[in-house]
Amino acid sequence: MAKQSGLGDRLWVGGYNLSGDIGTIRQVSGGPAAMDVTDITQSGFGRIGGKRTGMIGFTSWFDKAAGAAHPVLSALPRTDTLMSYGRGATIGSAMASMVSLQIGYDGTRATDGTFTLAVDGQSDGYGLEWGQQLTAGDRTDTTGTNGASLDGTASSANGAQFYAHLSALTGTNVVLTIQDSADNAAWANLSGAAFTSMTAIGWQRIAVTGTVRRYLRVVSSGTFTSATFVVNAIRNATAVTF
Repeated sequence: MAKQSGLGDRLWVGGYNLSGDIGTIRQVSGGPAAMDVTDITQSGFGRIGGKRTGMIGFTSWFDKAAGAAHPVLSALPRTDTLMSYGRGATIGSAMASMVSLQIGYDGTRATDGTFTLAVDGQSDGYGLEWGQQLTAGDRTDTTGTNGASLDGTASSANGAQFYAHLSALTGTNVVLTIQDSADNAAWANLSGAAFTSMTAIGWQRIAVTGTVRRYLRVVSSGTFTSATFVVNAIRNATAVTF
């Protein structure tokens, strides 16, 4: 695949698509935290993988409109939120998601008059996970819909994790369900892969075990006239422990 730039990227926080207010993505990092196990015979550090970790750091412009960056980020919640960075906005585009705590909302006013605010998210519980978008960025359904599919090239045997941001809802509720297929024709609900009914802007993470067939798609249902959401899918190449 050809090299890519960062043009056309996206950022979601706690269900809100804040992409239009984000100036820079400063950091997207994850993996196991390194544990120093150097012994007295070694001339260099010895390290082994420790607990999962992750961080997403970004800089926001000041925007106080409803649902924009300032009212969302200035709340500085003490509880978990979901941060997701989208490298592009097509089905299959890379996406990093992380259940996190928001650290900081620190403003800087430059001499030229620009005013920016720095935010870091630090992972809580699961670490940062890279996956693929099951929607083309935000998807808006006006009725229950079988979404377009993502070809995973082969089935996998070690389960998967899914993240969803619901950024707008007109109606009573929406239920997002992940389906899989071996041939992109015969579909079935993936066991354990239905997000809890959502009634307002928000986010969820679910995890499943066992076989995930080659193709995946998102199906929406519920009582609504408009629902806007994005879903990230992470197939586990090997057995994982959280």
